[in-house]
Amino acid sequence: MADDLSDIAAHYSDDPERELNRLVRHQLEHDLTWRYLDQYLPPPGSILEVGAATGTYTLELAKRGYNLTSVDLSAKLLDECRTRLADEGLDKQVRLAVADARDLSRIAEREFDAALLMGPLYHLVEREDRMVALGQVSDRLREGGIVFSTFISRYGVMGDVMKVMPDWVEDQAEVQFLLAHGRRPDHYPRVGFRGYFATVPEITPLHEALGFETLVLAGVEPAISADDDIYNRLEGEQRRLWLDLLYEISTDESTVGASRHLLYIGRKR
Repeated sequence: MADDLSDIAAHYSDDPERELNRLVRHQLEHDLTWRYLDQYLPPPGSILEVGAATGTYTLELAKRGYNLTSVDLSAKLLDECRTRLADEGLDKQVRLAVADARDLSRIAEREFDAALLMGPLYHLVEREDRMVALGQVSDRLREGGIVFSTFISRYGVMGDVMKVMPDWVEDQAEVQFLLAHGRRPDHYPRVGFRGYFATVPEITPLHEALGFETLVLAGVEPAISADDDIYNRLEGEQRRLWLDLLYEISTDESTVGASRHLLYIGRKR
C-alpha cells in the first residue's frame, strides 16, 4: 500500500460532525441511494460495510434486520457510529473495526450477502488501490452477492466546486491535471479532501475485471448539480413525485456523469 492515507483519516477525524450531517445536506443522494438499496439488497442477511463513517446507512440497515460488519479508516467516526448504535439498542447487530479498504485481513468471513463501499473508492487515487479494495470485497462475498460502490464524478462535481471554491479554477495547472488524471498533482500539499474523481466509462470495466456482473450504474443527484436546496425544500407528495421522476432518469447515460455521486451495483459471478 504505497499511498499513505493518514491525511484522509485525519481529515475525517478532525470533524466527525461534518460527516454526520453530510446526507442531511445532500438529501437527494440519500433518498435515491435508498431506492436502489431497497431494490437490490437481498432479504435480511449479512452485510460488509466498508466506509461506515458515523453510521448513516449502518443504523437503518440494522433496524431492518441486517447483521453488519462495518469498518472505517477513522477511529473517531466509528466511535460516533458506536455511540449511535448503542443509543438505538442496535450494537449487538453490528461489529465495528478500524481498517483500510485495501486490507480487510481482520475480516475472516467469506460469505457476506452484500457489500457497501460508500466512499472509500473516491479516496483511493491509484487505480491499483481501487482494484485491491474491490478485490478484498469480492473475496468476502458469496457467489451471487451484491456490491454497491460509489464514486465522485470528475465533471459532475464542477458545480459544487464552483459553489464552494470558485477561485479553484485560477490554478490552471491543477485544473488541467484533474481533467487528465482525476486527482491533484502528486506534489501538492495533502490537506483537506484528497480524492479521485472518476469518469463514467471507467467504472463498469473496473468492476467487471474483478468478476462482477453489472446491474446498474446511476447518478444519484441527477438534474440538480450543486443545488441541494431545491430538492431539500420539497415535502409530501410533491417530494415523492420528484423522487420518482429523478429515479426514472438516474440511469440515462445523458444524466449519469452530470451527477456528483455515482452508484455502481453489481453481482459477484
